[in-house]
Amino acid sequence: MRIGELAERAGTTTRTLRYYESRGLLAARRTENGYRDYDEDDLRLLQQIRTLQDFGFELEETRPFVECLRAGHPAGDACPASIAVYRRKLAELDGLIDQLRTVRAQVGAQLLRAEAELPGGPEPLCQLGHEHPTGRESAPGPPTTGPLTTGGRGR
Repeated sequence: MRIGELAERAGTTTRTLRYYESRGLLAARRTENGYRDYDEDDLRLLQQIRTLQDFGFELEETRPFVECLRAGHPAGDACPASIAVYRRKLAELDGLIDQLRTVRAQVGAQLLRAEAELPGGPEPLCQLGHEHPTGRESAPGPPTTGPLTTGGRGR
């Protein structure tokens, strides 16, 4: 198959495929007239790369998985080098989770301190359909801003 068809089937662009080729992750064969030619195995390599990148792997971290598939293994993670990348990624994620827990604790402590310093204590939470502390009535229904809404960003 030609590069445009492969890009379409893989859900990417021809520019991306050429970049992968330049990085040695995708090897194009050439037809007699010089067109790049790919097959189903190439599509499988791209799907492996895409899945790993969706998981947060850097492009270079996908190389052992690609090489494993190229070596004829049924899955990109059937080789020791791929397993080693998984282990490194899990260690990295564990470190990030620890950092986030620390930041969360710090933000929670700041919130408690800030609320305690408010004149008259923290503002009471209002109930739906009851008077809001500003004098407006709270309207039932979904919030218009906040973490569960788009806040106008159109996501």
